[in-house]
Amino acid sequence: MTASGVSTTQTASDTEGDVGEEAMPLTAQLFLVLEAARPRAGGARFSLSQTDEVWIGRGSHRTFSREGNGTGAARLKLTVPARTVSASHARLRNHRGHWSLQDLGSTNGTFLNGVRVTDAVLRDRDLIELGHTFFVFREGLPTPPLTPTDVELGGVELEPAPVSLLPAEAEQLRVLSSIARTKLPVLLLGETGTGKEVLARAIHRYSGRPGAFVALNCGALSPTLLDAQLFGHCRGSFSGAARDEPGLVRAADRGTLLLDEVGDMPAAAQVALLRVLQESEVLPVGAAKAQPVDVRVVAATHQPLAQLVASGAFRSDLLARLHGHVHALPALRQRREDLGVLLANVLGTIDPEQRLTRLSPEAARVLLLTPWPLNVRQLTQSLSRALALATDDVLRASNLEPSPVERGSSSSALEPPAEARLSADEEQLRARLVGLLSAERGNVTEVARHLGKARMQVQRWMKRFGVDPAVYRH
Repeated sequence: MTASGVSTTQTASDTEGDVGEEAMPLTAQLFLVLEAARPRAGGARFSLSQTDEVWIGRGSHRTFSREGNGTGAARLKLTVPARTVSASHARLRNHRGHWSLQDLGSTNGTFLNGVRVTDAVLRDRDLIELGHTFFVFREGLPTPPLTPTDVELGGVELEPAPVSLLPAEAEQLRVLSSIARTKLPVLLLGETGTGKEVLARAIHRYSGRPGAFVALNCGALSPTLLDAQLFGHCRGSFSGAARDEPGLVRAADRGTLLLDEVGDMPAAAQVALLRVLQESEVLPVGAAKAQPVDVRVVAATHQPLAQLVASGAFRSDLLARLHGHVHALPALRQRREDLGVLLANVLGTIDPEQRLTRLSPEAARVLLLTPWPLNVRQLTQSLSRALALATDDVLRASNLEPSPVERGSSSSALEPPAEARLSADEEQLRARLVGLLSAERGNVTEVARHLGKARMQVQRWMKRFGVDPAVYRH
C-alpha cells in the first residue's frame, strides 16, 4: 500500500474480475454505517485514497469535508450530530499504507471491535464505535473507475432505486439499471431473503414497460392445470371454465414476468415456457389460434442452475434463453456496510409513523454483529417484532433477540453457507477464482491453466466455496 491508501501491487483483476478493459484498484474505505441516535439517517462511504488523516467529532449535522491539515497532508473531516460523540473524538492516521485509530481524549471512549482503545492498528472489516456511532473500516475494496470519492445515502428509499455503498455492488446495480431499459432477460441469483423480487420489481419500473408486473411462483404450478395457469383458457373449454381467463403469461403482456424460484419449475412447464420464449405467442386452452405476447422475463433462484442442468433437472436450452444478463445479490452478512441504509428503508416501511426514533447501543451492536442467515427478510421480521414489543421510542436489544429457528439452533439448514466461515487465505483464493471465472467467462479449463492446477482441483474449490461457473458464461 502507498501513503495514499491505494494498493500498488494488487488490483481487482487479481480478485474480483475486470470492469471493461480496466482493472479495478483496491482502495481503503471508511463506512459510516449506523447512528444509534438516528437510525433513519442511512449511511455513508468515504474513500481513503489520497488521504492521510480522518478527523471525527461532533457537529450540528452530519457533514464531511476534505482539506489540508497545515503540513500538506490530505485530511478528511467528519462530524455527526450525536451528543455522545465528543467535539474532537478520534482520528484515523495513514502511515505508509497502514491505518491506525487514535482516541483524542473523548468522554465516552473509542471502541474497536468492542474493546476500548486509545491507539490501535486497524485491520480489514474492523468495527469502530464512537459515542454509539458505528463505522466499518475496509482495507482494500475493488473500486471501479469513476466511482465517487464520497457517497452519502441518508435515509434513501431502496424503491424504486436499489442502492449500495459498496463500490463494486453499486457499479453492478448501475449496469443493471441500463440493462433494465432493454428487453434482455435477466437472471437474479441469491440466497433466500436477499430481495430478488424487490429487485425484479425495480427492473420493471426502470424498464418503462406499460404492462403489468406479474410474479409466478414456479414451484406452485399444478401439472394438471399447467396450460390453463400459464396461457389462460376460453370459456367452456373445460368443466368450471365459466369465463375467459388470460393466464399468467398474457397477464404480463407488454410488462414483466417474474419466474420466481425458476429452479423449481416442473419439466412440463419448462417445455411450455421455452416455446413461449421462442415464438412470442401462447395458445390458450380451448382456443384455435395462438395469441401474440410481448413479455420481458426476469428469472430468480437460489439454486445452482448449472448443476440442475448437469443432473437433467433443468433444460439447458431454457437456461440459455434466461441467461441474458446475470446479477448476483450478495447475502446480508456480505454487505454489513449497507446495514444503515437497509435499516432506514425497513423502518420507513414498517414504521411510517416513526414510533421508534432511537436504537439502544446494545441494539445497534446486535444488528451489526448478527450474521442474518435469512438475510434482509429476517432483518425485516426482527425489526417488525421489535416494533410490536416496544413500549417507548427506543428499539432495544432484548426485542431483537432472534428466535431459536432464526439462530439455527434447531435447523442446520439455516446456517450460513460455507463461504461465510472461510479463513482469510480461503477468502483470497475464492476471490481469485471469481476474478478468473469472470475474465474467462466461466471457462473452468482456462481458469485451471491460469492457476497451474488440475481442472478437478478447481472444481473442488468451486464446490467448497459455493461458486457457480455458469454465472460467468455470458
